[in-house]
Amino acid sequence: MDVTDRSTTTNTDRAGATRPRRAHRRIDSPLGEVVLVGEDGSLVALHLPGSTAPDPSSIGDEDPALLPEVVDQLAEYFAGDRTTFDVPVSPRGTDFQRRVWARLQAIPYGRTCSYGEIALDVGGPRTTRAVGLANGANPVAIIIPCHRVIGANGCLVGYAGGLPAKRLLLDLESGASTLFDVDVSTNAPPT
Repeated sequence: MDVTDRSTTTNTDRAGATRPRRAHRRIDSPLGEVVLVGEDGSLVALHLPGSTAPDPSSIGDEDPALLPEVVDQLAEYFAGDRTTFDVPVSPRGTDFQRRVWARLQAIPYGRTCSYGEIALDVGGPRTTRAVGLANGANPVAIIIPCHRVIGANGCLVGYAGGLPAKRLLLDLESGASTLFDVDVSTNAPPT
């Protein structure tokens, strides 16, 4: 899957101006309610529970039939049956952010990478902080797997959905559990 800019496809509004068609869909997941935002057939954002709530004016109208392949692939991922995603994504960001996000997609399922390792690949050791900011600005969590980035000392650091969600995703990918084995009210494995 590649991170491409598909922002050139547009619709015409009532005033005759062209604009991309944007809509959203809310889905239940083992992490809680996830908001998918699509634009002209591509996923442009995936908002996790625990992250900053999306601005209603930026996510378009609700469309319960939006992006069915994303919904199916996320369900397969949470069940432990999918290790890669092949849905179109079009996150908005700077050239540097898109380079970082493309590098995140190269981190294999079940593996982790440090911010410093990514910095060496996309801009040099002095870009570690910028890599962290780009990782934190990733609008398409899970599918662009920012949860696979950890601190240089191996510790879990920062995640828009919260560190418990990051731990659960990494546990899922390590084979420790499927997220359907998780108590969603506490984001913890059953005892």
